[in-house]
Amino acid sequence: MKQYAERVEVLSRVLDRISAFCIAAMTIVVVANILMRSILGKPLMGTMDYVNILMALAISLGLAHCALKNGHIAVEYFVEKLTDKSRALVAVFINLAAIIFWGAAVWFMMGYAHSMMLSNHLAGTVSIPLYPVVYLTAFGLLALLLVIVIKFIDAVRVVLK
Repeated sequence: MKQYAERVEVLSRVLDRISAFCIAAMTIVVVANILMRSILGKPLMGTMDYVNILMALAISLGLAHCALKNGHIAVEYFVEKLTDKSRALVAVFINLAAIIFWGAAVWFMMGYAHSMMLSNHLAGTVSIPLYPVVYLTAFGLLALLLVIVIKFIDAVRVVLK
C-alpha cells in the first residue's frame, strides 16, 4: 500500500507541474495577444481557444495534488468535535461517495473523449482536435480518484483499529 501511495504522490506532483506549466503558458498567450494587438494591430488568432484548452488542463491536472495536500476547502466545524474513530467513519462515507462520483466522472469523460475523437470535434478558431484535451482531463480526474482511494483506505484502517 505504501508503494501505491508513493506512486500516486509522484504522479500527482508531475501532473501538478504540468498544470503549473499550463498556467504559465496561458499567461504567455494572453500577454502575446495584448502585445500583438497593441503593437502590430493584429491579435493572436485563437487566443480564446488556447486559453480555454490550457485552463481545462490546468484545473484537471492540478486537482490530484491539491487533494493530496488537503488544499481544498473543508467544512469541519462539526467533525472536529468528534472522536478520531468517528471522524474516520465520516471520512469513509465521504470518500466512498467521492469515489463513486469521480469514478463516474472519469468513465463519462473517457466516453465523451472517444465520441469527440470519432466525430473529429475541433476547437473553433484554430481547428485543434479536442479529444486529446478531454482524455488528459479524464486522466487528471483519474489521478484525483486514486488519491481519494488512498484517503478512503487510510480512513478504513483507522475505523478498523
